[in-house]
Amino acid sequence: MAVGVRTQDLRKVYNSAPPLGAAGGFVARADAKGSKQPAKAQIAALDGLSLEVRPGEIFCLLGPNGAGKSTTVGVLTTRVRPTSGQAWIGDHDVWKEQAEVKRLIGVVPQRPNLDFSLTAREILLFHGAYFGLDATERAKRADSLLDRFKLTDRGNQMVRGFSGGMMQRLSIARAMMHDPQVLFLDEPSAGLDPQTKLLLWEIIREYNQTGKTILLTTHNMEEADVLSHRLAIVDHGKKIALGTPAELKNSVPGGYLLRLRFGRHSVELLERLRSLAGVREVRTTSEDGSADLYADRGGSLIGEIASLASSAGVELRDVHISEPSLENLFLHHTGRSLRE
Repeated sequence: MAVGVRTQDLRKVYNSAPPLGAAGGFVARADAKGSKQPAKAQIAALDGLSLEVRPGEIFCLLGPNGAGKSTTVGVLTTRVRPTSGQAWIGDHDVWKEQAEVKRLIGVVPQRPNLDFSLTAREILLFHGAYFGLDATERAKRADSLLDRFKLTDRGNQMVRGFSGGMMQRLSIARAMMHDPQVLFLDEPSAGLDPQTKLLLWEIIREYNQTGKTILLTTHNMEEADVLSHRLAIVDHGKKIALGTPAELKNSVPGGYLLRLRFGRHSVELLERLRSLAGVREVRTTSEDGSADLYADRGGSLIGEIASLASSAGVELRDVHISEPSLENLFLHHTGRSLRE
């Protein structure tokens, strides 16, 4: 039976000293002997995050670097203890039943953590032994995974000579070795070439079709769009949107985003832009004359925008049009790019 994943009001606060010499970067405090030391800064990586991943679905956490995606995976895989809140894998409380949880999950970290003193085959065999597979089953699964990840010809070689893409493929094969019910993939395609990335996506889909639940993190919008059944967009440790890729893209006002840059701001011009047919929303984005325009159409608006700018005596310096996308949704909610 497929296994789901759930979090409730997860909060994780890290205590980290601020950079030395940062202006206003620390608060001095006196220790027991009276000398002053910089106080540690508190960084909230997760801020009340609640999620429910349905059994048997591919679920994606999408957000920029530092959004809290890896911390969420760390909590769910018993590597990071939350400051407060709860998490479950199936019916098991992650922090009360760690042994049971570890039997159900496979984890691919953001950076490969392979043992360079072993061959690719040995890494898989030792992992299978750790999870109690007998010798015959271990050998069978190792051969199958090496073949599936196109590593058979390198199976008996030390991994220290592997490329980054080969290490990533082996890391995923290792995570699948004990056939986990829930597979966690933290930025799985980061740094991969296009061919390897497509192979990875194909394998993820195949594994999911066997009834397994998959949770992946990414800041790659294409990856989230093509792979996930549902996704949550997170930022600053909070969930800002949840749904299928189609639902989220359709929730952007008008769908199309036109990023306009004028020579200067004009209140009159902005009001005229809001009156154009198909325009749903106009937002000023900075003091330098930039504005975001959400609309039902894209290129056909440019002539009308240029005409209005000219009649208002304002120079139209640049126009960038993007079709309905998850990036537009993030921009609409946060005012900044997913890549920032």
